[in-house]
Order: sequence, then C-alpha cells, then structure tokens
Amino acid sequence: QVQLVESGGGLVQAGGSLRLSCAASGRTFSNYNMGWFRQAPGKEREFVAAISGSGSRTDYTEPLKGRFTISRDNVKNTVYLQMNSLKDEDTAIYCCAEDRAIGEVVRRGSSEYFAWGQGTQVTVSS
Repeated sequence: QVQLVESGGGLVQAGGSLRLSCAASGRTFSNYNMGWFRQAPGKEREFVAAISGSGSRTDYTEPLKGRFTISRDNVKNTVYLQMNSLKDEDTAIYCCAEDRAIGEVVRRGSSEYFAWGQGTQVTVSS
C-alpha cells in the first residue's frame, strides 16, 4: 500500500520561499514518476510539476517555470518542490502523487497518478 506524506507548507510573505517534501513508502520509489498538484479555493486541481523515477526528466506547468523546482532523493524516498518568489496566487493545498506505471515519461494528467498524499497548505500573504 502506497503512502505519501507531505510536509513543509505554511504561511509565507509574497516573494518568499518554501520547500515542500513528500515522503513515500509502499513501492520501489525509484521506479515511479512523481508529481505535484495544487488546488486553490474555488478552483480545480492543477498540475504543477513532475519528475521521472530516475530524476533525469522534469516537466512544469508553463507559468511556474523558473520559480518552482522539483527534485527527488531516491535514497530517502522523498520528492521535493522548491518554491521561490511566491505570489498570492500560489496559495493552495499542494499534493504529491505517484504515477500508476513504471516508466520515464513524465505525465501531467491527474488520472495517470495512482496514489495521493493528504496535502499541505501553502498560504502566501502580500
């Protein structure tokens, strides 16, 4: 049974930074792509970033490129999301997710992901 536990969220001023972590257990972590998604109040869940099992491939939603960085540590079974220059509109619940299939093709669709964490709240104040 896959378990994903996020941490690192909180309240930050606009322009600040946060690093989210997602600790995974249950499957061979390095085999699976990982993704970060977010959902703001009153909005649908949206793709943020994804990383391949080896860490060699990443993908970002275009508006966040350059501010957010996804990475992973396959020894610690953890995926990270470094968020810099945070803006009010980054306020959301951030969830990590593990892809259903083994492979190195990173994917954006939430239906491609098998397991989800409970989420961590990020609030950016101006």
